[in-house]
Amino acid sequence: MQKWESNFKLINHLDDEQLNFFKLHGVILFRNFLNKEQVKLYLDEISRIEQDFLANNTTKINGTPLKFGKNEDGTPNIQRMCFGSHYSQALKNILHDPRLLETIKFMHPYQGRIGENEKDGLVINNYINTPNSNFSQMGWHTDSPRDLFLFQKIMPMLNVGIHLDNCLFQNGGLRVIPGTQNQSLFKLLFAKKYFLDNSDDPREVGFDIQAGDLTVHDGRLWHRVKQSPLVGEASRRRVMYIPMITGKVKLKHAKSRTPFYHKFAHKVK
Repeated sequence: MQKWESNFKLINHLDDEQLNFFKLHGVILFRNFLNKEQVKLYLDEISRIEQDFLANNTTKINGTPLKFGKNEDGTPNIQRMCFGSHYSQALKNILHDPRLLETIKFMHPYQGRIGENEKDGLVINNYINTPNSNFSQMGWHTDSPRDLFLFQKIMPMLNVGIHLDNCLFQNGGLRVIPGTQNQSLFKLLFAKKYFLDNSDDPREVGFDIQAGDLTVHDGRLWHRVKQSPLVGEASRRRVMYIPMITGKVKLKHAKSRTPFYHKFAHKVK
């Protein structure tokens, strides 16, 4: 397990070095995608949405369940929200940032799009390590079996993460096994025990992530979120994930059925 350094920045356009790096490794980190004022804005918006959902006993959006837990002081929180851009103009606006749209080039030769109203839309993950947390880590997985559960062909997708908290390498956070986006179908499905395996892998890498950084990883890549050795507020790690997808458009709506794979969500703690 090792830490990778990154000096990449996404100013206007992806350059050849960035495109080639991602093609080889299936993951890339861009520094300072957001400034401090923007980070605060999005954190405030997320807090407002969370309080509205809690006050209104909202448990599911467009068929996707929310994931609940508790803060260090025992107060309730929402540890995984979905379709966040539907409840905030600021969050909707970020999806149209030209720099964000530029990352669709990582899907070439496929024609990609932002799945604002597909999959789970803009997902907001809130990891915190407390005795009452239901979301402190996420075991090894790829995002591809979701397509199989929905009786679809596995299609390329990107997970674009906007990080809203600092998370140094030694404090857990995103881990990936570079290059596994090119693995065989058998290894994609069976190389690890999905979500149950949280063990370290000698091939995995992570980063020193700062609030405002942006990560992009191929959904076919083996990845996980390592639990923080810290406890309480110091362990909190909030990330907005934007799905970049291709293939047939399948919009979600208020009457959408809950996908079968959500029955296994309780295994992710």
